[in-house]
Amino acid sequence: MKQTISLFLILSFFNLSFAQKKQDFTLKSPNGKIQITIAVSDKITWTISHEKDIVLAPSAMSMSLAENDILGKNAVVLNSEKETINTSFESPFYKKKSVKNNYNQLTLNFKNDFSIEYRVFDDGAAYRFITKRKKDITVKNEEVVLNFDQDYNTLIPYVRDLRNPKDPYISSFEAHYENKKISEFAKDTLAFLPFLIDFKNHKKAVFLEANLEDYPGLFVTNNISKSGFESRFSKYPLQEKNGGFNNINRLITERADYLVKTKGTRNFPWRIVVISENDRDLANNDMVLKLSEPTKIKDISWIKPGKVAWDWWNDWNIYNIDFKAGINTETYKYYIDFASKNKVEYVVLDEGWSLEDDIMKHNPNVDLEALIAYGKERNVGIILWSSWVALTKNTDGILKNYAGLGIKGFKVDFLDRDDAKMVSSVYDIAQKAADNKLLLDFHGMYKPTGIQRTFPNILNFEGVKGLENNKWTPNDNVPTYDCSIPFIRMMAGPMDYTPGAMRNATKSEFKPSHSNPVSQGTRCHQLALYTIFEAPLQMMADSPTAYMKEQESTDFIAKTPTTFDETVALDGEVGKFVAIARRKDSAWYLGAITNWDSREITIDFSFLEKNKKYEAEIFSDGLNADKAANDYKREIITIDSAAKLKYRLVSGGGLAMIVQVK
Repeated sequence: MKQTISLFLILSFFNLSFAQKKQDFTLKSPNGKIQITIAVSDKITWTISHEKDIVLAPSAMSMSLAENDILGKNAVVLNSEKETINTSFESPFYKKKSVKNNYNQLTLNFKNDFSIEYRVFDDGAAYRFITKRKKDITVKNEEVVLNFDQDYNTLIPYVRDLRNPKDPYISSFEAHYENKKISEFAKDTLAFLPFLIDFKNHKKAVFLEANLEDYPGLFVTNNISKSGFESRFSKYPLQEKNGGFNNINRLITERADYLVKTKGTRNFPWRIVVISENDRDLANNDMVLKLSEPTKIKDISWIKPGKVAWDWWNDWNIYNIDFKAGINTETYKYYIDFASKNKVEYVVLDEGWSLEDDIMKHNPNVDLEALIAYGKERNVGIILWSSWVALTKNTDGILKNYAGLGIKGFKVDFLDRDDAKMVSSVYDIAQKAADNKLLLDFHGMYKPTGIQRTFPNILNFEGVKGLENNKWTPNDNVPTYDCSIPFIRMMAGPMDYTPGAMRNATKSEFKPSHSNPVSQGTRCHQLALYTIFEAPLQMMADSPTAYMKEQESTDFIAKTPTTFDETVALDGEVGKFVAIARRKDSAWYLGAITNWDSREITIDFSFLEKNKKYEAEIFSDGLNADKAANDYKREIITIDSAAKLKYRLVSGGGLAMIVQVK
């Protein structure tokens, strides 16, 4: 017995000594510019460099399971595997028809039935934990550290939700970016992903996550040394109660001491660092999609992207009619008529068409079946709004019932969490909606993490401080935010920003309004957003009456697709301006916007096919748009791929084009 114990102690000491003996592994991107170095000793760290620049200083990673089982502490490498992947995949309902997927991969297999998989692309790097255990596991915590070699500037969105200040993990995930140094991160607060670091030599990095399934979303806080960030996650909810807006949120009253109880054999979410030498490249990045699970829907032929005539932002404010506007059948028929006339694919019935806590009970002023039939005759589909709380009371029954009536989809609102329970619920709703051939728009939602590839019936997500906030936030610097999110938030996926304001205001003239809401910036700024912002299901926020008074602008919006075959990021600088061109079939759609600084930009049309003539329909800021933000100039000119045209964008201005072969 003593000999057995002695032998066990010797072997344990040998294994510990072996684990603590430092081992280094390296992996480079296909183009050789990015290198990651993984160091395995008493802990596991990775370092990222881009050419001669350190992007990420040595940063630890680990995962703590129940019973003090820490994956990454004194880890023993059993073997390593390297491979190179160079492929592509089809990407329906996206900004390009297919996505190239070229990377080098290193998998480290460790004693204790786990692995870490690393991938390095030409535009970034990522890793994820993989466990291979027969029994279920309990994840207590995950250590994700981001250390830096200097005190860089950041653009980072803080969690500040006053509805439940005691629980910062209850959040609408809507926040402007604060430009602060890493060391200035607000004490005792959290920030959510994605966020950006501004490195030397004009390089930038954006931090994201992908393939978030049966797991909570990642937040960050400042680390003790203030040289970087460390992870925080919401614990699993044990007890909940209704609360928040109109009592339709679920507030957490008790949380567990773990993140999730999950399968023992599984892949965990990807931790991603995207690196850019030029700001514009961030506005056309596919990293999240590349690291997400392929579709689980075999037949996607029924999924139809498109635009949506929306009622809530404009407060059902239609006029020059012979009935009282509001949440009633007559008003929605008016919306359907408008949508049909302008070839807008859908009308959404937002809050108020049903009881908020029971969407099986209708507002008696809304004849839903009559509206479905009326829309069908006019080739307009109906989408229904629901709170997450109401929908999840009987998800199967509700979806089956409304699919049977002919509803095309649901706008699900007020999720306001990304703990493991909520994330699993999103997957459950997506699967059940797909089973009933229903589209989904997740409003009041955490940032997308690739589920839109897995379930392409999810056509949009909020998780962005959209146009609706203009109704009541006069001090928000909206044009600067608009010029930031294409480089940060939009990298995660589509955005239910809800553009389309026909009443537009300069910085000095803007005032909040509930029933006649106004946008900050010019008309052309709004038109350009339909090309710049990715949204396979894209709202038209203003009222039919307002659009009919501005038919030229409405025609332009109606002609702009919501999905594309090709995307070219033309130019841009984070927070200052952006210009993007997208192709659908043989036509190109171009949008450019600026912040509150007026500027001159040059559009280089070399992306067009050579030896062809094109007709360009152009909406540019009018000569007086600096005082009257509604002012614009529409012109039609002939161009070719050699054209280089200069345009003046006024403060908060924009430029929008449709370019077609003559």
